[in-house]
Amino acid sequence: MKIAIIDYGMGNIHSVAKAIQVCGVEPIITNKKSEISSADKIILPGVGAFDDAMLELKKLDLISVIRQQVNCKKPFLGICLGMQLLLESSQEAKTNQGLGILKGQVVKFTAGHGLKVPHMGWNDYKVVAKDCLLLSGINGNGQVYFCHSYYPQPCDKSVIAATCNYGLEFGCVLSKDNVYGVQFHPEKSQALGLKIMKNFVNLC
Repeated sequence: MKIAIIDYGMGNIHSVAKAIQVCGVEPIITNKKSEISSADKIILPGVGAFDDAMLELKKLDLISVIRQQVNCKKPFLGICLGMQLLLESSQEAKTNQGLGILKGQVVKFTAGHGLKVPHMGWNDYKVVAKDCLLLSGINGNGQVYFCHSYYPQPCDKSVIAATCNYGLEFGCVLSKDNVYGVQFHPEKSQALGLKIMKNFVNLC
């Protein structure tokens, strides 16, 4: 199996790669369209600002190939900022639209009720879609590691596979057909995060 991790200068690339290696697959870290196109599965990590990330993807001419591969029904996983980029727009962005693979926007947490922004550290999640392959074998509640100031707000609530509460309930796992997104960092979420990565490698 060939898994491509897209390297556009804004991801936790090596931590994600190590997690995939533990799953028994040697991933390809790449920003080459040919290697992304020939991969069986694709991961888009991301850390940083929405505008900067879309600008880098544009510079590397990767936006069209990402959309093409998603349309070809290849399993695609967006992590943290990489998940946010799947949506149409973000309140953080001043100039760039998102990939538009999922309809909706990314909105900012409002500080208050003793909560700090960014939302950082361990927090509970709750599975709400029992048929999501990415969450196969993961029952009930658990904790995963977050680091973000913005959260996804998809138009179609049925794509929300798991939620988290941080002053409000938001979707922390999105799933639609071959497209998956996690707002947290599975590569930093110990055994539970590794189980999610194994599910992507073996089931999705």
